[in-house]
Amino acid sequence: MSEQEEKGGFFNRIWALLRRPSKTTSAGMLLFVGLIAGVIFWGGFNWTLELTNTESFCISCHEMEQNVYREYTGTVHDSNPSGVRATCPDCHVPRPWIYKIQRKIQASNELLHKALGTIDTREKFEEHRLTMAQREWKRMKSSDSRECRNCHNFMSMDVSRQGSRARNRHIEAQEDGKTCIDCHKGIAHELPANAFTAEEELNQAIK
Repeated sequence: MSEQEEKGGFFNRIWALLRRPSKTTSAGMLLFVGLIAGVIFWGGFNWTLELTNTESFCISCHEMEQNVYREYTGTVHDSNPSGVRATCPDCHVPRPWIYKIQRKIQASNELLHKALGTIDTREKFEEHRLTMAQREWKRMKSSDSRECRNCHNFMSMDVSRQGSRARNRHIEAQEDGKTCIDCHKGIAHELPANAFTAEEELNQAIK
């Protein structure tokens, strides 16, 4: 018998063993083992998911640490009188599970660009900044600034305690049905070149 035939016979025996009903193991035991395995898998999956939802993970690649993280440092979302910080995942990763999984699947594309070195220098990052910003603006606008609203809500604002400019703008925004990202682009990161032209194009495309 050839080596290939021996290997084929071995795998056939394993497959037959897996398909054969067990004579010694009860259905209850199989169910119990399956349940434990499922809990371990689900726990490991969620642990990994949450591990990738930390600021330290986000800035573990130099593209983010050297660029957007340094721009974010010192902004109102990083340091403020209340001591409440909004970190990378707070703004860029949805909390609802289904939207979070969708975002994670989309983010897997970033692994490809990491390997390709698409934005591995400051010059390359600036070259792609507008495209990346537009993608994020569009995402936030389509979700009605869902991640912003985890902390901010029009209905909870006491506009009487705001400055006149902020008060007027927020009242206008409510009346016009605007969302946070319509007015607050660049609040944590530098605006790309031609940002205002790109903003007009985005607004026209969504209307």
